[in-house]
Amino acid sequence: MAHSFASVFLTLFCLLFVVSASPLSLVAKSALDVFVPRIIKPDASTVWVIGQQATVVWDTSDAPESISNGASVYLHNFGTVAKDFDLRAGNVTFLVPYVLPGSYYITLFGDSGNYSPVFTIVASETDIAKPESDAA
Repeated sequence: MAHSFASVFLTLFCLLFVVSASPLSLVAKSALDVFVPRIIKPDASTVWVIGQQATVVWDTSDAPESISNGASVYLHNFGTVAKDFDLRAGNVTFLVPYVLPGSYYITLFGDSGNYSPVFTIVASETDIAKPESDAA
């Protein structure tokens, strides 16, 4: 099926009209203040203990003056463990939630999300069940 020049022109004109009328606003990338900090801790050798405080640390050496979004730390296979802190602070501390001991990683969200290396979460000594004594 052959397309006439007029039908191709009309199609392109309509497409251009729809795109220019959309509410999408193109903003220069530099104006977005995107900050993707390198996560320093946790790293592959980190061990968090359930119920104890843990700290996430990241590099702020190239942080912009203004960061437009609120920050949060998301523990995969659990959920958010910290939120509404200043990404320019370089760290945040919170209690390790009650999760199954094992391998985990976090995502540090702000204007962009980035992942930590996989690290370990273990049960505390008080959470480890002690063997029952033999009955006489």
